[in-house]
This record gives sequence, C-alpha cells and structure tokens, in this order.
Amino acid sequence: MKVLFIGSRLYDDVAYHVDKLDIESIITESNENAPNLDLPGKYFIVPRGMDEPARIAVQEEVDGIVPLLGIDPPLMNVAVMKEEIEASHGIPVISSNVNAVAIASDKIKTKEFFKSIGIDVPEAKVVKKEDFSNEEEFLDILGFSYPIVLKQGEGQGGKDICITSDYGDVVSYFENFNQSLVENFIEGAEVSIEVVGWNGEYLPLVPVYKGDTNLEGIHPIKRLRYGPCDFEGISNEQFRQLAKKIAVNLKSEGTIDMDLIYSREENKVYAIEINTRPSGTRYLSYACSDLNPLNLLVDIAIGDFDVGALEEKMKHYCCLEIPIGNYHGPAPQEPLKEYVNGNFIVHGPEGYQRITIRGKTREETLKIAKELTGNDYSIGE
Repeated sequence: MKVLFIGSRLYDDVAYHVDKLDIESIITESNENAPNLDLPGKYFIVPRGMDEPARIAVQEEVDGIVPLLGIDPPLMNVAVMKEEIEASHGIPVISSNVNAVAIASDKIKTKEFFKSIGIDVPEAKVVKKEDFSNEEEFLDILGFSYPIVLKQGEGQGGKDICITSDYGDVVSYFENFNQSLVENFIEGAEVSIEVVGWNGEYLPLVPVYKGDTNLEGIHPIKRLRYGPCDFEGISNEQFRQLAKKIAVNLKSEGTIDMDLIYSREENKVYAIEINTRPSGTRYLSYACSDLNPLNLLVDIAIGDFDVGALEEKMKHYCCLEIPIGNYHGPAPQEPLKEYVNGNFIVHGPEGYQRITIRGKTREETLKIAKELTGNDYSIGE
C-alpha cells in the first residue's frame, strides 16, 4: 500500500505506525527546512497549494491521501482537492469535504449549524460598529449583559478573541474590527472531544477537560488538561453521543474535534466550535483510549476502519497533560510518539513543550507525573 501525506510537521506522530504496517510513504511539503523529511520513503518539495500534491498522488498511484495540517487556512483548498481527486481518480482523501469545512471555518455558520440540529449554544448577536454609539445602545442590541466574548468569524488558537466586562474593551475591539460575533460568556468547564469518521461511520473518542472558562482568556494550551472528564452531572458517554450527533449531521470525514462548555450550574452543555483538522488534544485522546487519532487516518487510507472493532479495542486509561516549557526529565523510550514502551509522551516545539502521561488510575497517573516532574498535581472535581 502507498499513502501520500500532505505536510511533514506532524508526520512523526504516524511514522512508527506507517513503518509497522509496511506502508510506502510519500510526503509533499512546501518548506524545504521542515522537520521529519528524513522519515518517509520519499518526499517532494512543492509550491503552496494542492495542485502539486494532487498531481503527485496520481503520478505515484497512491492508495490514499492523508493531510497532516494543523492550521486552518489550507483546509478549504484541501477540501476542494478532495472532491476533485476522489471524483476523477478515486483516490480517497482522509479529510472533510467543502460543506463541512465551510461550516466549521466560520463561527457564525457553526453557531447556526448547531442550532439547526437542536444543540445549545451561548446566546449571541452579530454586531456592527455602526450599530451603536454608547454602552446603553450596545447592551440593548445584545439583549444580555456582561461578561461577554467578542470574536471574529474566522481564526484559531484564541486569535482575535476578547473576553470582557468592560465597555472600554468593547470600544477598543471595534477600533480594529468593523463587525463582531458577541457571545454571552458561559461559566463552566471547557471540554474537547475528537470524532474520527469515514463513509458515514463515526467513532467518538474521549471527552477531555481543558480547564474552566475564565475572564482572563487563558488559552487551554497553557493549562493542565486531563482525561477522561469526571463531572457528576453528565457522563462521558453523553458527551460521546453528542459529538457523534454533530459529526453525523456535519457529514465530516477524517478527524474533527469540537469545543464544548459544560455549565455545572445549569447541568447543560453548550457547543462552541468545530475544527476539521488534527486536534490539539490528540495526545490526550490517544493516552485515554489507546487509539491514536492520526494513526486511524492512516488505517482509513488503506481501507481498515471498523467502528465496531475499534469500540471493542478502545481502552480506558486516565491521563494528565502538563505544560513544561522545556522537558528535562527521564528520556522517553522509543518510539517517541507511541505508548508502546512507556507511559508518557513529550511533544511540542522547544520552549512550549508539553508532557502527556497516562496510568490505569488517576492515582497512578499522578504518581508518574510527580516522578517525572518532581511536582504534585491534582485532577478531578
């Protein structure tokens, strides 16, 4: 079997799995200095865009294409290429289609989509700069009060988001933008869950906790994160079925993740956004379930995706992910991005590294974390 991977930065996440399956691997990459170019059997440096990856896929007669792109801007180009090459050459591209990407990449469309399938979202209004001239007019337009979240329709990683209870911040925000989606701030737990899907079959993985919402707008990547969730008012299976409902109606393919907020006070889940790309919580999903989301994309590309078998194969570990800057503890065992020989994985660029640890119980996980970092941690409500 032969698989083309678009992008090399995340390839080390799947390299061991690809080699174990004896897959002939090819990478297309636009940056000649990108990491992991020494890992595949062959690579091509190509211009930005999807024309050359598509051409090379046909030229090399690959069995499937797996985009390994962790950022949003190229996703629509990938989706267009997917539809064209699947129709003209029958080569499966393990990613979402144009409609799913269009919905997920626009926060306003995402909110409308959630509402159309009966899923709760924070109250919100689209407000234009010319709609108001003072605080009273602004709040009257909203119909709800502070705290609020101002955001743009597009963007990832907390970009262009302001959480505030101060009208002065609103004025400053609209000095930079002519329009904003303004949401009612929901106090609660931030949860992410990944779903892997293909041909109408969907496998929701594990809901992971990313910390509580906060007025300071601290990005989840800077916090302790753990899985699975352990809330008293809602089960993890309820989260999984909610995620599956979203994926089924979106008709997504490949891997997606969704960001949710669980209001303990209301015992209610609010849907926030969808990402049609590899998730920033994928190491937590993997640690908890023993199913590597990116490896599953490889399996789909070679025609091996059985949701029933994967449900039975799924394990139930506890995990903790800690931001460490630069890791100086015991060296991870080979292979570095797998749990084959160890109980932790170090990942991320220098200065922004994280360590994801797993154990059979929360107590075992915390013990391993203390041994690795020398610090005590607590997880759970």
